[in-house]
Amino acid sequence: MKSHLPNHPMQIYLIRHGEVEEKYHKVFGGSRIDMGLSPLGVRMGEAVATWLKDTKLEAIYASPMLRVQQTLAPLAKQSGLKPELMPGLMEIDFGDWTGSRWDEVQTNFNASAFDWLEIIENNGIANGESIDSLKERVQECLLRIIRAHPHQKVAIFCHGGIIRVMIALLLGMPLKNMAFFNIEYGSISVVELLPERKHAVEVELLNYQPPVAK
Repeated sequence: MKSHLPNHPMQIYLIRHGEVEEKYHKVFGGSRIDMGLSPLGVRMGEAVATWLKDTKLEAIYASPMLRVQQTLAPLAKQSGLKPELMPGLMEIDFGDWTGSRWDEVQTNFNASAFDWLEIIENNGIANGESIDSLKERVQECLLRIIRAHPHQKVAIFCHGGIIRVMIALLLGMPLKNMAFFNIEYGSISVVELLPERKHAVEVELLNYQPPVAK
C-alpha cells in the first residue's frame, strides 16, 4: 500500500456509523442487512457534525448503506458538501454468519466471534467475502480518495470493519492486529499522510466518540 501512496500530505477522518437498531446489537449484519440507526445512533451523527463544525473538509465519501447515510446527514447539511457514495466502502460480507448473534457463532459455527478479524484474514467464514477481495476493493477506494485530495482534509463515513481494513492497509499491518483496539459506534479516527517522514502514515486520533446530547 505505501508504495502506491501519492507524494502529498493530507488528513483523513474515518467515521463509523452510529448505533444501529436494538434488534441488531451484537449481530453480524455486514453488507447483507441494510439496518437503520437507533435514536441514540441518530444523536451520534449529530455529535459528529458538532465536533467537526470548525473543520474545513473538502469532501465526504461514504458507504451507501442506510446506517451510514443516516449518520452523515447532519454533517452533509451543515457543511453543504454532497457525499460521494462508494460501494467499495460497504461493510464486510459475513457470509453464513450474517444474521447470527455473537453467542450463536460459537454454537453454530464452532468459532469465537471475538476472533472474527483473524478468521476473515484466513478466509474462514463460509460463503463470506475473501480477504483478497476485501482488501482490493477498500484499497481501490482509499487510493482514489487520497489521489484526489492533495493537502486537504476529507471525511470517510463507513463501517467498523472497513475502518480497520483501511488502517491496516495504511500501516502495513495484518488485519488480525486491528483486534487490539475498538472502533465504536459514532467514533472518529484521524490518519495523517506525511510523505516527508520515514513512516509516512500517522494515526493522530483513534476511536474518539464526541459527547452525545441527552
